[in-house]
Amino acid sequence: MALIHNLGYPRIGNQRQLKKAVEAYWKGSISQADLIKTGERLRAEHWQIQADAGVELIPVGDFSWYDQILDMSTLLGVVPPRFQIDADLSPLDTYFLMARGQVTVNGETHNAAASEMTKWFDTNYHYMVPEFYPEQCFELNASKLIDEIKQAQQLGHAIKPVIIGPLTYLWLGKNKDGLTDKLALLEQLIPVYQDLFEQLEQCGIEWLQIDEPILTLDLPQKWLTAFHTTYQSLQSRAFKILLATYFGDFEDNLSVALALPVEGIHIDVVQASEQLVPTLEQLPDDKILSVGIIDGRNIWRNHLSLSYEKLSAIQTQIGERLWVAPSCSLLHVPCDVEQETSIDPEQLSWLAFAQQKLTELQILGDGLNKGHDAIRQLLDDSDQKLASRRQSPRIHNLAVQTRMSELTQSMTERATPYSKRIEKQNIWLNLPLYPTTTIGSFPQTKEIREARKDFKNGAIGEGQYKQFLKDEIAICVEKQNEIGLDVLVHGEAERNDMVEYFGEQLEGFLFTAYGWVQSYGSRCVKPPIIYGDVSRAKPMTVEWSRYAQSLTDKPMKGMLTGPVTILNWSFVRNDQGRGQTCTQIALALRDEVQDLEAAGIKLIQIDEAALREGLPLRRSDWKYYLDWAVRAFRITSSGVADDTQIHTHMCYSEFNDIIEAVAEMDADVITIETSRSDMKLLDVFKRYEYPNQIGPGVYDIHSPSVPRQQQIIELIQNAAERIPAERLWVNPDCGLKTRGWPEVTEALTQMVAAAGQLRQNR
Repeated sequence: MALIHNLGYPRIGNQRQLKKAVEAYWKGSISQADLIKTGERLRAEHWQIQADAGVELIPVGDFSWYDQILDMSTLLGVVPPRFQIDADLSPLDTYFLMARGQVTVNGETHNAAASEMTKWFDTNYHYMVPEFYPEQCFELNASKLIDEIKQAQQLGHAIKPVIIGPLTYLWLGKNKDGLTDKLALLEQLIPVYQDLFEQLEQCGIEWLQIDEPILTLDLPQKWLTAFHTTYQSLQSRAFKILLATYFGDFEDNLSVALALPVEGIHIDVVQASEQLVPTLEQLPDDKILSVGIIDGRNIWRNHLSLSYEKLSAIQTQIGERLWVAPSCSLLHVPCDVEQETSIDPEQLSWLAFAQQKLTELQILGDGLNKGHDAIRQLLDDSDQKLASRRQSPRIHNLAVQTRMSELTQSMTERATPYSKRIEKQNIWLNLPLYPTTTIGSFPQTKEIREARKDFKNGAIGEGQYKQFLKDEIAICVEKQNEIGLDVLVHGEAERNDMVEYFGEQLEGFLFTAYGWVQSYGSRCVKPPIIYGDVSRAKPMTVEWSRYAQSLTDKPMKGMLTGPVTILNWSFVRNDQGRGQTCTQIALALRDEVQDLEAAGIKLIQIDEAALREGLPLRRSDWKYYLDWAVRAFRITSSGVADDTQIHTHMCYSEFNDIIEAVAEMDADVITIETSRSDMKLLDVFKRYEYPNQIGPGVYDIHSPSVPRQQQIIELIQNAAERIPAERLWVNPDCGLKTRGWPEVTEALTQMVAAAGQLRQNR
């Protein structure tokens, strides 16, 4: 009998209940006890959904108030010294202080620099980076996990606790204060895992899932060697271990993984189907093989007939040692497609969210355990839906395909090199040293959200809504003038999301009402669904940028989301290569760039926040991805005159190892996130002479803390040690949509004052 299990479930709730409860707690409108009860209810609901779908081992420990890596830091006692500021803070408040840099308890506000945040492998989920110090100590605090295990057991569920493995945890962390070898901490860390195992044994569990996704990366030999010694030390007589990997292929790490003293291995055969054959060939006779065959990262229906055929062959080979699961945690997909009542029925039939993926899993399990006849009709229905999508006239657009075939090399290149362009740009811009600007968005106030909702619901007309947006833009421009910024933006009041807004105006995109996924913490997004060829029907941003420019004599940036970010922050069609889809988006955006320029907008920012997160896990695959990604950006940006200045923005990604590709994008100005790393991300410029202008983010917008002027000055001075002051811009880390106007105004005032002080000091 094949066993059906799951690796993780969306924690936010189908109506974002967790987000709303956590944010209410931060505001002080609900108690910690109320928040904990919300978590208990959500976990119970999600476990029951999985049980009803026939999941035989339900994951426990995948629920998190903010992030699963931050949970492991708390469990292992990895709390940096700056957060150990007040013994009166509860563990949960210290946890939120690490995540956000600020908590308010009993009317008293506590501040500390928030933990660094970066992308979870090649997904759009962000995790909180652990920090390791020379005097690092580990101390077990497993109460959250143990409480959740007991809750699930009391509800009668067959469970499988989930934790992050010690090697992956160390790999994802950062050395601090002179620590040079975080792997050396493993000797101290293993006993804490052993203590955790003792507590898990007392819970009477049968299986433990340990996630070690770094086994799909290029690892140094000493890390591979450490896997064997670590897992020799972590064997348990009371329960069995399922070692889980996902997002990629073992490749040359396969023999290491299969030799580990664990009872089961999970592999992702959606992202890396090629690893199935060698894994089966080398699988020891005493090991379970969990096959992740349902896509945990995308929303398309599974090809059930093909999956069933593949699984049946595996079952014939290894019998009851076959387990079946999604490829990875379902954290990365929305909860339930049945909520989407406004999507065309044909297109709706193409989609599967978390609950539907569990149903697909159940169908495959029934087929394996009861025989083909038990699921014959369901397989036929699935095949019909797949054929509907494949044959639908909605998918292909001849005009787009013709334009793709007419692409030339000249369309990917600016007319002259940067050294010549910048001379023309400087003449008309006439900016001071350390020019100040922002990344683009300003606060999305309650009034803006309500007006957007009223317009969508028909409560107000288009004319009234447009006038409201113009009024908001006017307020935003006025505030920026008062603060004294050098280059302004219109504030993006009209945009619900930096990707969704553009997708709504492009052909080939589909939108959901409740397709929320967690990006980080309480930040949830509704990724668009790219189902067909992409094109632009009309200008998307020109009206708003032109109006904003009419309100000021200062230069106004036009704001666009770049093609790679639109691609990587969407659910992408899986019937053609991602590079081809990205090029289609680039051509659509190229038209928008040229229309902005024709409207008199001579600074245009094309954000590529997600460039690095699409990077393949293996370095051998990087060049192919970067070639088409950089080409797509250049297609978007290269059709303008020399004196039009192209900006781009990248945030919360380590880009040091792809700096050459970033330079190849040939943007005149790049703004990047650096404040949470204290400008450490700029160390690459000590070895690489980046040719163009750079705006290193000088304060962290994801924290409610307002930066001090001296703090900003020190960060800019730090940056100037790596980059000539003549090529430095001053700006926040990211957009300001999630912040409130009082803190934004104060923070930007401090930023402008810091730039002014630096100019005086020159």
